[in-house]
Amino acid sequence: MTSITSGKAKVRLWAVAFWLIVWEAAARMIGQEILLSSPVTVVLRFFELAATGEFWRSVAFSFFHIIGGFFLALFTGIGLAALSAFYPRVRGLVAPLIAVIKATPVASFVILLLIWISSANLSVTIAFLMVFPVIYTNILGGIQSADRSLLEMAQVFRISFGRRLIHIYIPQVMPFFRTACTLSLGLCWKAGVAAEVIGIPDGSIGEKLYEAKVYLETPDLFAWTLTIILLSVGFEKLFLYGVRKLSGE
Repeated sequence: MTSITSGKAKVRLWAVAFWLIVWEAAARMIGQEILLSSPVTVVLRFFELAATGEFWRSVAFSFFHIIGGFFLALFTGIGLAALSAFYPRVRGLVAPLIAVIKATPVASFVILLLIWISSANLSVTIAFLMVFPVIYTNILGGIQSADRSLLEMAQVFRISFGRRLIHIYIPQVMPFFRTACTLSLGLCWKAGVAAEVIGIPDGSIGEKLYEAKVYLETPDLFAWTLTIILLSVGFEKLFLYGVRKLSGE
């Protein structure tokens, strides 16, 4: 059976086709594009938008801001997790911050941040805040799960920290890292675009979604949503492929 593989999960093409047929049937039954556009209409509208320069400018704006927030959280989370693993006081200091970020709704962050920063930088900051706890928690867990017997043996034979890092820590942490990235990439797009819809920065995908809602352009709303899905899934697959290649898998 033909399928699309994503990690261990498989998306069957027949299942995708089934839900597209259900969507098409529902659109025909309702019979009003303003309430539910058909998949054919959405795809056609997507290609119409993709033929314009404004579409690609909006895609570029949101992509670089949201992915920028992801990478900022990635490097910050890895660095702080490494420090927390070896220095308990750092771990204790960071713990309340992680708890607050996890518990605070995205909407609250967006409203607060709009007081302090411009809407243009909103999606970067929100993506960072949503991804950082996931990266930090998973990397810290990976480091702490390193095989103690191997570490003790490395200490007895006076193996350098660099070799311990390459041969013990990185292999132990890599599954946690991949899991963190898989969770974070979808989350950062959802949170980043939601922030753009509230903040409405000029030239963003969030602005286009907001305009589609205001003017009741349902095909545009679905087409921009399809764009977000393609960007999120495409970048996730590309990034994880690069991670697998770097780790020699």
